[in-house]
Amino acid sequence: MLSIAVCDDELLECLHIAARIRALTEELQIPCSIEHFSSGSALLDALDRFDLIFLDILMDGMDGMETARRCREQSFDKLLVFLTSSRRYVFDAYDVEAFHYLVKPVEDEKLKNVLRRAAQKESGASQDHILVSRERKKRKLFLDHILYFEIRGRQVEAHGEDGCFTYYEKIGALEEQLKGKGFFRCHKSYLVNLKHVDMYDRQEAVLDNGERIVIAKRRYEDFCQAILAYMRENGGIV
Repeated sequence: MLSIAVCDDELLECLHIAARIRALTEELQIPCSIEHFSSGSALLDALDRFDLIFLDILMDGMDGMETARRCREQSFDKLLVFLTSSRRYVFDAYDVEAFHYLVKPVEDEKLKNVLRRAAQKESGASQDHILVSRERKKRKLFLDHILYFEIRGRQVEAHGEDGCFTYYEKIGALEEQLKGKGFFRCHKSYLVNLKHVDMYDRQEAVLDNGERIVIAKRRYEDFCQAILAYMRENGGIV
């Protein structure tokens, strides 16, 4: 069951959003419980009860962005969704690892998409993989667990959460396999999983395990566009 919190200091708006979420989860057949809060401080006191939080940014007192920061400081590692009337905090939302950034008024289809993805993420349902060969044997590489691919000539090193797997493949064939799967070739030697990018600047991407991957100067702008598009599709801006 998905445990959901809605936090908005405007009570009628908070109740309205909670009612919409209730109706859409029933339509999607997602079992859930929903609670609503009118302040960030009240939410923080109940934080450990939730898998998914919908949070307004423009609130009196402690605003939604500060509430989100305190959530992360308290080791809340579940899903945060901003639902607000302002676009100005989009990049701040990335800093607190927001799952989505929804701009009011939000269409039901967009809200349904967020709820569907949240339920899938919490259930660990993603089984996306590629099939690779080594020593005449086939092996599945589950992409969620791959941090990046490193290319050394025709040799590919798949760096995962539990180690490195080496096999032979042409870079063009690998890029074709990964098309539309959340990877970006940020350097001639690296294809990075955008899901695992924790922060970045013009020189490098820092992954959530602390590893640093070089971003080629001529690929930086495309990298920025790719990671924003990934956020829109898988957790970020809608």
